[in-house]
Amino acid sequence: MASVRAAGILSRFSSTTRYSLFTGYTCRNFTVYSAMLARTHVSYEVNGDVAVVRFNSPNSKVNTLSPQLQSEFTQVMSEVWANGAVKSAVLISSKPGCFIAGADINMIEACSTAAEVTSLSQEGQRMLQKIEQSPIPIVAAINGSCLGGGLEVAIACQYRVATKNKKTVLGTPEVMLGLLPGAGGTQRLPKMVGIPSAFDMTLTGRNIRADKAKKMGLVDQLVDPLGPGLKGPEERTMEYLEEVAVECAKGIANKKISLKKEKGLMQRLTDYVMGIPFVRKQIYNTVQTKVMKQTKGLYPAPLKIIEVVQTGIEQGSDAGYLAESQKFGELAMTRESKALIGLYHGQVACKKNKFGTPQKEVQRLAILGAGLMGAGIAQVSVDKGLHTILKDTTEEGLSRGQQQIYKGLNDKTKKRSITSFERDSIFSNLTGQLDYSGFNKADMVIEAVFEDIHIKHKVIQEVEAVIPPHCVFATNTSALPIKDIASVSKRPDKVIGMHYFSPVDKMQLLEIITTDKTSKDTTASAVAVGLKQGKVIIVVGDGPGFYTTRCLAPMLAEAVRALQEGVDPKKLDALTTGFGFPVGAATLADEVGIDVAAHVAEDLGKAFGSRFGGGNVEVLKTMVAKGFKGRKSGKGCYIYQEGTKTKM
Repeated sequence: MASVRAAGILSRFSSTTRYSLFTGYTCRNFTVYSAMLARTHVSYEVNGDVAVVRFNSPNSKVNTLSPQLQSEFTQVMSEVWANGAVKSAVLISSKPGCFIAGADINMIEACSTAAEVTSLSQEGQRMLQKIEQSPIPIVAAINGSCLGGGLEVAIACQYRVATKNKKTVLGTPEVMLGLLPGAGGTQRLPKMVGIPSAFDMTLTGRNIRADKAKKMGLVDQLVDPLGPGLKGPEERTMEYLEEVAVECAKGIANKKISLKKEKGLMQRLTDYVMGIPFVRKQIYNTVQTKVMKQTKGLYPAPLKIIEVVQTGIEQGSDAGYLAESQKFGELAMTRESKALIGLYHGQVACKKNKFGTPQKEVQRLAILGAGLMGAGIAQVSVDKGLHTILKDTTEEGLSRGQQQIYKGLNDKTKKRSITSFERDSIFSNLTGQLDYSGFNKADMVIEAVFEDIHIKHKVIQEVEAVIPPHCVFATNTSALPIKDIASVSKRPDKVIGMHYFSPVDKMQLLEIITTDKTSKDTTASAVAVGLKQGKVIIVVGDGPGFYTTRCLAPMLAEAVRALQEGVDPKKLDALTTGFGFPVGAATLADEVGIDVAAHVAEDLGKAFGSRFGGGNVEVLKTMVAKGFKGRKSGKGCYIYQEGTKTKM
């Protein structure tokens, strides 16, 4: 939401001071208004006849649409419009990696009623309507994240220039917070990119890279990032982006660049088809069916987004903007939105290393076990530039692990997230082997071997014989007490638990487990590695089941009981996803591994007794004995064949 508080033109800010900036032999004259001295979030200068407006939230890595930034932006634009010498304007960020990352969520949380939030939305709508109807052309110069309210600001402008940079992403993530775009986004996007693309953006919240944004019509011009020179690459790129944006602004003002886009045959045909009420109705119905299938109706925001977009298209802009602001206010008061916002705050907190900077940065990682978990951990490590050794006991197991990693990277290539050169470069960070060579240079070892205390003891003793003194030993276990695993260690202060979740490349969570002997530096190293891998991290104390498994185990125990009583796995999955779980209980058991589930169930049963009662663990043991270990063995609750699953 891009709520911008309206303000009148302040005549006391009318005095100006002239400055000259010398760069080499050229002199660049511009005017800086004295009001800038009092502003902390937004500044501007007049370069010839182009006003360059800069966003720069102090003491923050990103710009957010806080009340202060909004107020200053309103003041600045009022002054720009009042200046007859200004013929066009450019909006740009002073932060290289961020245009505007979105609204300040605290502003929404401070509201106690839906009416207050609706008012915020309407203020934002009014300000961005002024931007859209500006008497002078305004160009948004985008580098880095342009999300939520930031994108709403950009699409209200007459023209958008973006860097073709991996960090440059555009999107509407409000749905992830149980909200909808509240400053005109639901009304402008369908007109700009078409109804299907607008639904895709607003209902998924996915980020869109600059090159795709250009093809969609979300961005008008791309700028290639520059490499290092006399200045750093980021600074050079920002200067170049500003130069291009200023020239575009001048070109539009001088009528040399047309804002009217020539439509190709396909676009004209699409527009014609979308003009047919029956076709639009089918689109609304299809989108709603898909939303209900994915959300089970448990999340109100996607349904409200469909309703608001439909209102604007079918009843006109005035009705659409009113519906947007009202539904935005209603959604902000729902328990779903409050919970999702709380989850967001928690994730932000979990992405910080509260344990400080480790004494030695982990640059070389070694992983024991090339199964699903080990290979998954290796993939998210090499993907982030960590030199990684993947060790297994057999050629066959090692080969499977390497193929899994390559496939994961190749899937990114197919989706054009990375190039084939980048894929091969990333894969070159991986070394597969059957022995401990190179472990003497490892900064951290993560074991992902079978969930058996005796095997883990054997591994830790073998590893400690070859690793350097500073090396951290991390164990990936679902439930075995870390203190028991560390009991055979010569340096228990360097032993820690790192519990990943399957599939590792998709599951965000990483649970780090410490014992009373784990040093703070060891914990700092583990958290630093997890953050580098892109994980959301919780650090918990040692105990049966830790945190996540103790939460999950009672549900799985009841799921096993239901299966014993003859409930179809598909029915069990439908019941659990219908309740709100993202993955069905039977599918989850297969993902975790029936063998792992059996070990965990037995260990927790011994620790907690009837508290974790439910199904008979012997059923799981029988399945394991017959080879039904879950997805990794091709059969568990389901039979897996060529990527499909069928009833057992």
